[in-house]
Amino acid sequence: MEFGIIKVHRFDGSELVVNADLIESIEATPDTVITLTTGKKIVVTDSVEVIIERIMDYKRAIFHI
Repeated sequence: MEFGIIKVHRFDGSELVVNADLIESIEATPDTVITLTTGKKIVVTDSVEVIIERIMDYKRAIFHI
């Protein structure tokens, strides 16, 4: 697993990688909106639950939990 990177999907089907450490919040509005610590917002098709699962998998991998 690459350091800090999780994959999400845009509405056109393309894949985007996001640094999980820069995610400030994730909202379902009903589209999923990821807000980064930089203030940038990204709208994706992945659900909040799926994104949280990917972040947790990343954290487990780096902390060997």
